[in-house]
Amino acid sequence: MTAMPILFTLVAALTLGAALLVVTTRNLVHAALWLVLALFGVAVFFVLLSAGFLAVAQVVIYIGAIAVLMIFAIMLTRRIARDAGPQVNPNWGWALLITALFFGGLVWMVFQWPGALATQPELNPALDTVQELGKALVSPGAYLIPFEVASVLLLAALIGAIMIAWERK
Repeated sequence: MTAMPILFTLVAALTLGAALLVVTTRNLVHAALWLVLALFGVAVFFVLLSAGFLAVAQVVIYIGAIAVLMIFAIMLTRRIARDAGPQVNPNWGWALLITALFFGGLVWMVFQWPGALATQPELNPALDTVQELGKALVSPGAYLIPFEVASVLLLAALIGAIMIAWERK
């Protein structure tokens, strides 16, 4: 066994463990920090796949922007969002059952696909994916509008969190 499968297995276990802690931790700040670790694990997967640009984008966009924005929003609205009610839905057993069925179905579908256990495909060094991605990001017919809409949405969320947390005199 080479180092690559061992590294993949360790990073997969770390990422899945962090993702599980995101949804099970009661403290919101700790959940946001576990989310940062889970997103970093995804960035490591991109590095293992030799997708350096996507790894850097994962770190800059998701860890550097969205996770930090979530942490700020949690800290700004912490006093307002205190809830004394029950934190567990009485239907959690049904949710667990449905989730397990969906997961089982996804695993079954992946293993029914003929290329599921295939080796890594050959990369074409002549194809410059970063250049193609750059053209797609600035092209109005491709992804420029969705990125602009997402930036306005994130700005509105930050302004909303500040307005909620602002003490009025």
